[in-house]
This record gives sequence, C-alpha cells and structure tokens, in this order.
Amino acid sequence: MEQRAMERNTWPSGDALSTVRSDEDRQSMDSTKNEQFVKSASSGGGGMAKSFRTVSRNSSHGKSTPVITNESIQDSIGRISYRGSKRRGSYSLSRDLGDQMLESISLSRELVGQIFGEVDSSIVAQIGDTGYRTSGREEDDNELENLGIPTDNGLKRSSIDVKIVSDGFPAKPSGANVGSPAYLLEEDSSFPFTADLMLHSTEKDKMQNMHVASEKDKQGRLPPRLDYISYLIHMAVFGILGVLTRYLLERLFGPDLLALTGDDTPLYLDLPSNMLGSFLMGWFGIVFKADLRDVSEHLVIGITTGYMGSLTTFSGWNQKMLNLSAKGHWAYAVAGIILGMLIVNECVNIGVESAAWLRRCFLQWIEKCPQRTKNKLMKLKLDTFKRHVMVMIFLLAIWVSLWCLSGALARKKLDNPTSGAVLWLGCLVGPIGVWARWYLARLNGQGLGKKGYLKWLPIGTLLANFLAACIMAALSTISKAVNTKRCTIILTGVQFGFLGCLSTVSTFVAEVYAMRQSGHPGRALSYAILTILPSFATGTLIYSIPVWTKHYN
Repeated sequence: MEQRAMERNTWPSGDALSTVRSDEDRQSMDSTKNEQFVKSASSGGGGMAKSFRTVSRNSSHGKSTPVITNESIQDSIGRISYRGSKRRGSYSLSRDLGDQMLESISLSRELVGQIFGEVDSSIVAQIGDTGYRTSGREEDDNELENLGIPTDNGLKRSSIDVKIVSDGFPAKPSGANVGSPAYLLEEDSSFPFTADLMLHSTEKDKMQNMHVASEKDKQGRLPPRLDYISYLIHMAVFGILGVLTRYLLERLFGPDLLALTGDDTPLYLDLPSNMLGSFLMGWFGIVFKADLRDVSEHLVIGITTGYMGSLTTFSGWNQKMLNLSAKGHWAYAVAGIILGMLIVNECVNIGVESAAWLRRCFLQWIEKCPQRTKNKLMKLKLDTFKRHVMVMIFLLAIWVSLWCLSGALARKKLDNPTSGAVLWLGCLVGPIGVWARWYLARLNGQGLGKKGYLKWLPIGTLLANFLAACIMAALSTISKAVNTKRCTIILTGVQFGFLGCLSTVSTFVAEVYAMRQSGHPGRALSYAILTILPSFATGTLIYSIPVWTKHYN
C-alpha cells in the first residue's frame, strides 16, 4: 500500500513516461524545443529551474530522474507564469509611464498656475532677488533641486530665481532628463526596475557628459573673493546705467518735453521708468533669465538687480504720493497708488507674454541655422577664467570712468548750483543703494524667527522699499526745513541715486506676479498692502505732518 501511494504521488520515471506518451508526442518533443523550455524555465523559475533542467537532460538520455512531487512542479510552474505576467505588466507599465512623461513635457499655458502652485512658498518669495548668503547653501541646493528649481543666482548658486522656459514655466533641475527613466526613478522609488536595467547606454553617456560639463564649469569660475568683487562691479555699472535711463525718461515724459507726467497728477514722474523696468523684468528677469545665465551668471545679476532695480524706484513713487497728500490732493494720491500698481502689474504680464513668443521664434530660427552659427553662439558663454577676468576688467574700467566723470560734473554743477548736479550725484551714490538692496535680499524666503514664519513673504525686498521710503521722507522734511538751494540739490541727489536704487518696483511686481501665478492671490494682495500702506503711513508721519504743522512751502 505504501509503495502504491508513493507511485501515485511521484513523478513518473523516464521509462514510465515513454510507455504513457504516444510515438507522435515523443517525436515532436525534439531536443531544440526541450532546450528552449529549459532556458525559459531557468530564467524565471528560481531555484526549481535546476530540477527542470535535470528532468529534461536525463529524459533525453533515457535515465531515471530524481523524485519530484507534483505539488512542487505545479508551484514552480505557477511561479514562472506569475513572474512572466508580472514582467509583462512591468514593461506595459513602463511604456504607459513613458507616454505620460512625453505628454507632460508639452505643457500648455493654462498649466502655469498649477506649476507655480507646486513650488514652495519660500521659493516664490525669492523669485526676484536672493542676495548673498553665507550658510546653508548645499542644503538649499538639495531641496530646490528636488523641487525642480534651478539653483543659480548671484554669488550663491543655491539662489532661487525660478528658471523659466519658452512659455514662462519652471524647468526641471539642470542635468536631469525628464524624458529618461532615471528621472522617473528619482521621483518614484517603487518602480519595479532598477536604474541600471532601465537606462540605455546613450542615456548613461549623456549623464556622464553632463557631469563632466558641470565639473568644467566649476573649474572655469572665479575664486570666491574675486567672484564677489565681479558681482559688485556688474551691479555698479548697470546700476549707474539704470539711474541715467530713469533721469532721461523723467525729462522726456515730464513737463519739460512731452508733459505726460508731473508732480501734481496721479501720473507721477517715475511712472514711465517703473513701467519700462517692469516690462523688462518680464523679459530678462523671468523668461530669458535662464538663457542669460548660460552666458554669464554675473550678467543676470547686473541686468536684473543692477539695471532694472535702479531703473525703477518705489521710494520716488511713494514720495510723489506724499507730496500730493501734503498739498491736500488725497484723491490724486490714492489714484496714483492704485493706478500705479495696476499699470506696472500689467506691464510685467505683457513682458512675460511677449518674451515667451519671441523666445519661441528665436528657438525656431536657431534650429534652422547652420552648425557654424550655432557654434558661434555657443562661444558667447563666459566659461573660462580668462574670459571672466577680461569682462571684469572691462567693466571696472567703465565704472571708474563713469564715477570720475560723475564726480567732476557734480562738483562743477555744485559750484553754481543747478538741477544737473542731481543726476551726477545720483550716479555717484547709486551703486551703494544697489549693493545694500542686494545684501538685504538674502532675507527673502527665510521667514521670521527661528521657526521661519511667513516664508512666503519677501522680507528683504519689503524692508528695502520701506527703509528707502522712510529715509526719503525724512530727507524731504530736512530739505524743507533748511530751505537752501545747495542743500536741496545735494539731498535730492541722494534721494534720486542712493534711495532710488535701494528701492525697487521691478522686483516687487515680479514677486507679486509669482504669487498670483502660484495660485495665491491673497498673498499677493497682502504683500502689496504690507509694502504700500506702511510706507505711505510712516511717510505721512515723517513728512506730511511736519509740512502741515510747520507750514512749509
């Protein structure tokens, strides 16, 4: 009985199998098919593959096989079929995920709110300026790269001006291929395949080339101290150019020529420069910022923080509204604040849209250009130590020339006080205001207190605008009290240059724009109110009340 039970529960031997199977089945079971079955079983059957291999080989030689239970055979076959179906499902899953990635790359303009909404609030607070920070750079780099935000701005490569592509959308981290399985694996660690199995050799080569390129970029940079000096020189030169442009626009649209702006209307004298600076911020501060950074990081800071920050002025805008309120024109003052805010916000919107269209056209032109033209464009990048030094020396020479010229002309104009001295005094002290604002910008995105409350609030920009508005109101009060032409010209030059460059409208509206696009219009409104109302109220205490009580003219 025990022997019969064992025979029922054991696999038949080679002789028994030959008696059971028919002649046609034995002839169809040739050696080639048998080997293929063994290979497929060994690749998916785990430890039981050896048993199948032993069965097939011993059967072909007519030898007896080891005793294997039917339950083991069924279990092994079940595992093989399960792993095969799992593998087929995994390949199907990878194809579906690949299609989804390709579809996600082609972004539409309606997704801009969702994309900005995924960005951390502290990053949105730093979209304008971030200044120079001395700690936490590597940690910030890791966090921002995980969020898909590039980490290149100013002296610190972990700065956070959101990198914008053709339609004004934040790009993925530099060096990450969003269409490759490697990037997918970083986002989803539960993916069934490893990176080595998913990556093709060409993709690995691309990643290695990008790593080599990044190392080459690091070697081509300036030493830290020299790099810091280079940023200061760039901001000084572009800051003076911003002061000159603001003065020319005031003269062009002011009462002397076109008479479109004035001191007694809501259309204040600095409105044209604030409009132009906000429009250019949409160009070079948002859409083309990543392209400029490919050429030179110093150039980005020079144009955005230096030129556009000095071209626009919040303190001058606030002081013009204080002058209107001090004269009793409260309706004009309120209208000037509301209209001014609406106009500059619309200017940055138009700037982003026009720059996005222009960039798409430019990229299409680049694709049609011959390789020689593309190589020439690639050579524009400042990626060597020698090029950095040459540009720094060139800009240093320009700055020294402008500074000496401004000093000589300011001294000459002060000997016989004229309004022209205001411009040259402004060019002398303007770079100091740019540097101070850049230094305060490191507070953006840091929050208040040790726990970092209100990280969404750009405290550095807010503080720069508020301080500049208060100091300008105080100097205006002093000018009224002293009431001499020479004192008025000197103080006006400091207001026009130093305080005009310390405050900014372009960065302010760019931060408001980022908050609105990130799906936080309440924060944008709160930030605008926290910037405008305290500045105007404090200015009223410092300037308007003394004018009313002392009856200054």
